Amino acid sequence: MDAAASSGRPVTLAWRLPPQLLFVIGALTQYVGAGLAVLLFARVPVIGVAWLRVLAAAVVMVLWARPWRLDGGGAEARWTPARIRLVVGFGLALAGMNACFYLAIDHLPLGTAVALEFAGPIAVTALGSRGRRDALALTTAACGVLLLADVHVSGSPLGVALALAAGACWAGYIVLGHRVAADAAIGGRQGLAAAMALGALALAPFGAPGSLDAFLSPLLLVACVAVGLMSSVIPYALDQVAMARLPRARFALLLALLPATATVAGLVVLGQVPGVAETVGIALVVAATALGSHAE
Repeated sequence: MDAAASSGRPVTLAWRLPPQLLFVIGALTQYVGAGLAVLLFARVPVIGVAWLRVLAAAVVMVLWARPWRLDGGGAEARWTPARIRLVVGFGLALAGMNACFYLAIDHLPLGTAVALEFAGPIAVTALGSRGRRDALALTTAACGVLLLADVHVSGSPLGVALALAAGACWAGYIVLGHRVAADAAIGGRQGLAAAMALGALALAPFGAPGSLDAFLSPLLLVACVAVGLMSSVIPYALDQVAMARLPRARFALLLALLPATATVAGLVVLGQVPGVAETVGIALVVAATALGSHAE
């Protein structure tokens, strides 16, 4: 039986498409949005761009999903203390991931930051691996990430630390996101919308003070909103569908594609040209993802 039908969720176009395709679409929009965000750093403080990204996404998601009205009906479709704790944790992981990542790409090339951030998903995959093929795919992905990183800690230790912190938050996003996606009442859109709103509130004390210029410039505000839509609303909504249809370890391994998509976005949007090592790394992570997709 189809996952959407068995969970009671409506069968939309997103549920009819392969989850791997949904993931690729989300990845491309996410890092094109990140590339555009880098271009905004000259006008708006980095943490301000990160906050506006989450805020714009939260407003759109809350208006669309209306998280106060849960799916399913009946006594089970309500905000229980357990669901609230889950969504609060999910929102904090999402906020930390966004803030640390944007601060990291202010110091490192986009593809490199993503490669270092990928330490988080690698840890999730390692904990969920069971077979030899999984182990081989994980090893191949790790080698590809190391090649893509090509960073010396002495060059930008702060950037490296921020990217690794983003990776830790990313691991939490995967684990908690799967729990949210598995809950039929909040896993469609409502849980994600509530988490984004909480994430925006958590970042507001840090990002709001430096964001005044964006609110005073319509074009700048539109650009920040576009970053939020491309970097958060589209990829995170597609993530929720993919998470509900893929095992946690498989989804984490599929994330190996992200250093490749980030490198392509960095090349197209920012002119960050990858070297030979980065090119080989891209091939390795793509191979690892293809290998992992046949692991079960």
